[in-house]
Amino acid sequence: MNGRNAVNSKPEQHLRSQLLSSGVSSAREKVIQQALDNVNRPGFKIEPSAILPLMKPVTWFPPMWAFACGVVSTGEDISSNWSILLRGIILAGPLMCAMSQTMNDYFDREVDAINEPERPIPSGKISKQASWLITFGLIMTGFLVAWSIHPYVMIIAFVGVLMSHAYSGPPLRAKRNGWFGNLIVGLAYEGVAWLTGSFAITQGVPAAESIALAVIFSIGAHGIMTLNDFKSVVGDTIRKVASIPVQLGEKKAAVLASVIMDIAQLAAISILLYKSSYITSGIALLLLLLQLPMQKILVDNPKEKAVWYNAFGTLLYVLSMMVCAVGIRP
Repeated sequence: MNGRNAVNSKPEQHLRSQLLSSGVSSAREKVIQQALDNVNRPGFKIEPSAILPLMKPVTWFPPMWAFACGVVSTGEDISSNWSILLRGIILAGPLMCAMSQTMNDYFDREVDAINEPERPIPSGKISKQASWLITFGLIMTGFLVAWSIHPYVMIIAFVGVLMSHAYSGPPLRAKRNGWFGNLIVGLAYEGVAWLTGSFAITQGVPAAESIALAVIFSIGAHGIMTLNDFKSVVGDTIRKVASIPVQLGEKKAAVLASVIMDIAQLAAISILLYKSSYITSGIALLLLLLQLPMQKILVDNPKEKAVWYNAFGTLLYVLSMMVCAVGIRP
């Protein structure tokens, strides 16, 4: 073995020992090693079938829903504003959220090679250079759609691009610390999308209650993002990404996520009570109570139940968002 090979083998041996200590099988280790080779391979490659998975459609729902909540909270007639609602939902999900996912996959490609080697870039279906072309196309299309709604909405979309880069890319790379990264995503996916929906319909400053709910549910989304990080613990630990589960351990992280989401919903219910919206506050409280036994299951077995809770428990959380949006309508 020459000197160069000896040097190159050291990090590979260290990675292998880390993977083995994390319980990764030898077959999985080979897949990961191949993925690590793929993520920085030069050249330009796009498999059309991998473009949609790169944009992660499963993540589009939260900002689309939040935009719709912002629209509903205004009390304006939706039937006469259906075009704005449709363009706004497309902007929030298939364009801006998809853009944030493709950008994140580029900057996270080496972590994804460990956590999700089947993702388009680690699997070699889309090269890192090609992923930037897709990201740029989404940004430009998003700006055009945003401008068609209102020039100010395009400014908001530009801020969204900056937030996405701050989360994923240098120099901030906020996602390397779960406390800050999760907050940025919560604000972008819930708060900014909610307030954009409110502004798009009225083209004026949103009501104080709407702003308050946008901020409250953004903070609550910090808990949702913490749960989303459970699937990446192995890669985050190896690559020194300080997600909440890595920092606190899985059980404490599950407790924290649940508490944050519950406090946010209690704060939202207090606004409904202040507005004398007793029916909607009762429905929101019922949705919260239904989450409590599910949260106990989560906390008892966070490693196995985080994905389950993210699928079912958070559904009740987002339903509460719409209930509260209805409750503050003028």
